[in-house]
Amino acid sequence: MVKSLLDQTKRGNGLALVMEFNGEVVGQLNVANILYGSVSSGTIGYWIAKKAAGNSIVPISVAMTIDYLLSDGGLHRVEIDIRPENEASLRVVEKLGLREEGLKQRYIHIDGAWRDHRIFAVTSEEINGSMLSRVRNAKPQ
Repeated sequence: MVKSLLDQTKRGNGLALVMEFNGEVVGQLNVANILYGSVSSGTIGYWIAKKAAGNSIVPISVAMTIDYLLSDGGLHRVEIDIRPENEASLRVVEKLGLREEGLKQRYIHIDGAWRDHRIFAVTSEEINGSMLSRVRNAKPQ
């Protein structure tokens, strides 16, 4: 898996990142399906260890990645696809103020079944300032 992620990064159609907290790797953030030209988009996925959850690591990491992708990364649109029952990930996109676009039915095969995913996205035109400032201004839950 690591080799595949690094190969995608070298080819420019993916980006593999880790999340660190107190000097320890606690999660991973990937940008997949990076396309340039008329599509100019990418899809973010992530996970974090339970022991590190609740420290705003994921919202900050996602915000910084979106800021990079929509500026220096040259993309126009970033998407995040989330299983409907994943409340923690839904809180991340809520803090970031991403627009919900709909539902992809039976989108990804996970745990032995095809799982639905809610789709959230943001384009460069929708950001006033930075995504990181949205996290900093989000109300505590």
